[in-house]
Amino acid sequence: MAILPVNAGQPLPAGLMARAAGLAPGAPIIVMIHGYRYCPTDPACDPHRHILAPEPARPGARRSRSWPSALGFSAEGPEGLGIAFGWPARGRLSAAYRRAGSAGQELAELIAALSQVGARPVQLIGHSLGARVALQALAAAAPGEIGRMVLMAAAELRPAAEAAIDSPAGQRAEVINVTSRENDLFDLGLELLVGRARSPALGFGLSRSRRNWLDLQIDAAEVRDGLARLGFHIGTDIARACHWSPYLRDGLFDFYRMALARPWALPLGLLRDHLPIGQTPRWSRLLQGPAGRQSSLSSA
Repeated sequence: MAILPVNAGQPLPAGLMARAAGLAPGAPIIVMIHGYRYCPTDPACDPHRHILAPEPARPGARRSRSWPSALGFSAEGPEGLGIAFGWPARGRLSAAYRRAGSAGQELAELIAALSQVGARPVQLIGHSLGARVALQALAAAAPGEIGRMVLMAAAELRPAAEAAIDSPAGQRAEVINVTSRENDLFDLGLELLVGRARSPALGFGLSRSRRNWLDLQIDAAEVRDGLARLGFHIGTDIARACHWSPYLRDGLFDFYRMALARPWALPLGLLRDHLPIGQTPRWSRLLQGPAGRQSSLSSA
């Protein structure tokens, strides 16, 4: 199969490494990491029956979209290897945040093995606390094992993200940090409940620019226009508050698929040439409402 489920704390599926070793040249290895409130040992919250499934068990359910299918993976096919990584993300936010750190350490070990037998860097995409798992894996990885990462509404604090991108592996990797003012309430909750109001979340990116880090504010009209010029037309159904828009909004996975499976076709320099730099102010979406036009981007 082109898609294999892997869960933290459980044995690896049979044939995983053989599958990685047999990949065609250029075929990607992409690890998909769910966020808060999923748990692979709870059938009601199993991500492998929901967003990480090729066909979700309840396709009409709220926030249901198959990441593997949206990334171009089929159950049987030569598209590459999709790893659906599950970890226990239920309970109190602070406890799940800590477990995400441990899951990231375990994921780093898996990435090391996949990169070695597959003879290529591994790509990552994660939502919410899944982005924290990805960043913790980056901090623990060896240089060159991770290629590019897409973080969707990352539930991570800025200092931890900066430690990851400044690590030896981080300096060799690339990060596309997908943000939205729709996520402001969730960012504030993370800052208060986990960061104790001492550290900002990644909703406004890093404290200073890095050559291998790109922030992408998807609810900004200028960003949508820039993506359209590159051939990626994303939906304009913007809400006042939404934590899931980075994977529910139409058209975004077309961009993610190209960015992860063919990173050479979308180098960060090209994206910077077509996309504005900066973020709109916090609460601008909540105060403006879904019908108003986004104000111009500014540095934050």
